[in-house]
Amino acid sequence: MTVPAGRARLGLLFIAGIASSLGFAPWNLWPLTLIGIGWLIRETAAAASRRQAARAGWAFGFGHFLLGTHWIAQAFQYQQDMPAWTGWIGVVLLSAYLAVFPAVAALAARRIAPAGLALVLGFAGCWTLAEALRGVLFSGFPWNPLGAVALPMAGLGQGAALVGALGLSAVIVLASGALYALGERQWRTGGAILGLTAAAALAGLMPLRTPTGLTTTRLNIVQADIGQDEKWSEDGVERAVAKYLDLSPAPTASPRVLIWPEAAIPDLLDEMPSMRRRLGAHLGPGDLMLLGALKAIREDDGTAIAAHNSLFALDTEGGILARYDKKRLVPFGEFLPARTLLNAIGLDRLAPGALDFWPGPGPRTLPLPGGVPAVGPLICYEVIFDGRVTEAGYRPAWLLNVSNDAWFAGAGAEMHLAQARLRSIEEGLPMARSTPTGISAVIDANGRVTAAMPRGQAGVIDARLPEANPPTLFSHAGRILPLLLAALLALLGWSLARRR
Repeated sequence: MTVPAGRARLGLLFIAGIASSLGFAPWNLWPLTLIGIGWLIRETAAAASRRQAARAGWAFGFGHFLLGTHWIAQAFQYQQDMPAWTGWIGVVLLSAYLAVFPAVAALAARRIAPAGLALVLGFAGCWTLAEALRGVLFSGFPWNPLGAVALPMAGLGQGAALVGALGLSAVIVLASGALYALGERQWRTGGAILGLTAAAALAGLMPLRTPTGLTTTRLNIVQADIGQDEKWSEDGVERAVAKYLDLSPAPTASPRVLIWPEAAIPDLLDEMPSMRRRLGAHLGPGDLMLLGALKAIREDDGTAIAAHNSLFALDTEGGILARYDKKRLVPFGEFLPARTLLNAIGLDRLAPGALDFWPGPGPRTLPLPGGVPAVGPLICYEVIFDGRVTEAGYRPAWLLNVSNDAWFAGAGAEMHLAQARLRSIEEGLPMARSTPTGISAVIDANGRVTAAMPRGQAGVIDARLPEANPPTLFSHAGRILPLLLAALLALLGWSLARRR
């Protein structure tokens, strides 16, 4: 088959990138991901120069991220000073930037080897290293790691307990490279890689055969289906509290943890003692409440200069038992870079409010009273950062991800849930997720969803907290393992190319 040239070739790569993104939730068409990445490897080998290889990677990445981040456009519907269509400009610009990472991966892989098995090994290593860089550069945006498409692939997703989502990304590229090798009639190479991938997937089924063990801790996760426009209305706080209280089950003889989502009360809860007492009055003996709200940062004279996006733990008297302040903030959502310049053109934060948010100190484990296991809180998209979700030296018994997925289109909410499942597998910890519009869920330590409430529905999840697994290899070593794996693959590709 003749390789198309020029714009037609880049257009096909763009389409291949879009198709590859269909392997993520909610579509889960992972064979398209393998075919798409395999096509990119083939085009990298067919490129006349390393510069053309980089262009191929960029065209592919632009399509890949354009579909994977399309949900961001919905957030601009709530921006008062800018028309909603500007959201699509934001998606295009973000995708153009993110496409640089596949371009760098293709350029580096082609530098390692021109074709064959050496190129496949080099490409797997370079893609993984570029993906790791994407997760840290300019505060990081590790949305949709390629390894996320392994979740519906039999038991392959369980490999995240060993090498994390980044390591799974390398496996996905290797499997895609096998398709490239088979297309080049390298039967032994392609068959061997696919065989190893299938064996890993079958091995991963073993932990999934064990039923989910449950603790005695009872969870009530409230999903009120309050949209972003309703939340920030003039009487939004009172309406939200009334709806959440109406949905929250009455106390019973069995103690429970009542959970409301991120910024369920979009106000300064620590400065609202009457509100806290009102919430505490809804709790029974032994009950505990975990909910999202705001915390003001004030000067000595009382002037508010910033705020924290926080999770509060309340007792039956409305007392604050603990608080966690979000570390990883969303640019344009929680703070505005270059505020003076952007304000001048009419652009403000997507979330209402004159104050920017300031970051907290980082991952924390909160001890809780009444026999409730210690929890590791994660607010909103903090859950997408692999290897950085638990406090060093103090492993929690479970993770809690409170989020406001009302910002997202439906596909974005599904992608967010998939990445939360990866964190549970990596850390060997169960997770509770609470969002105002869905998808709220309980996830066991193997990444299985044991209870969930669909998007756009109001109600409550009444479930017991799953048991934790023993600490995983990834929870001990963190990102060092997938980075070493990526470096090893790149080195093997380079060594094989030099020998030939």
